[in-house]
Amino acid sequence: MTDYQHHWKDGSPIHLPLGKIVCIGRNYAEHARELNNPIPDEPLLFIKPATSAMHITRPLNPPRDRGSVHFETELAVLIGRPLCNASEAEARDAILGYGLALDLTLRDVQSQLKENGHPWERAKAFDGACPLSPFVASEALAKDHLTFTLDINGQRRQTGDTRNMLTPTLALISHISQHFSLLPGDVILTGTPAGVGELESGQVLSLELEDALFVETTVV
Repeated sequence: MTDYQHHWKDGSPIHLPLGKIVCIGRNYAEHARELNNPIPDEPLLFIKPATSAMHITRPLNPPRDRGSVHFETELAVLIGRPLCNASEAEARDAILGYGLALDLTLRDVQSQLKENGHPWERAKAFDGACPLSPFVASEALAKDHLTFTLDINGQRRQTGDTRNMLTPTLALISHISQHFSLLPGDVILTGTPAGVGELESGQVLSLELEDALFVETTVV
C-alpha cells in the first residue's frame, strides 16, 4: 500500500485523494522519434494506478529483475474540479497546481508488450512507478508555456517546453474528459521530451520547473 499524499511546495497537505494518474504517450515528437515510434494522430492515453505514486524525494528503488528501467520526466497537472466533456476554458479553471513527475518504465517489458500488441500496464503501473513532486499553485505559474529540466549527476539530460507538445495542456485535459471523467485529486502527466534513459544505482536526479520548484532524488 502507498502512503502517498498530495502536498504543496511548502509541505502542507492538499486534502484531495489520488484517484488515478492519466498519462500521455508520445506527446513530444522528438521523444517519439528517439524510440522509433510513430507520432500519434491523437493523444495516446494510459493510466497508472494510485498505488504507483510515491514522493519523489524518497530514494528510487525500481524493480531490478525485469530488465532496464527508464526515467521519463514530465510536467504533472493536479486536477481540482470534476471534469466531463469539458471545454478548454473549463479545463483551465480546473487546474489546481503544477508539479513534476517521473514516469518510470520497464523498457524491455514495454518493448515486448508493444511487439505483441498488448497494453503497457505491466511496464508502467508497478508500485513506485510514478514519483511525484509537491505541487505549485496554478496561479503562481500563470504563463502561456512552462519549461522543466532533468539533470543527472549534474549533467542536463532532459529539457521540456510545453510549446513543443503535440497536444497542449488545456486541449489535452479537454480531450481526456471527453472519454472519461476527471475528479479532484487526479493527476495528468503530459508527456516526456527527448533524452530518456536508463536509471543506474547511485545517480542523483535533479528536477526543476521554471524557477518555482526544485526537487532531488537518488537511485539506490
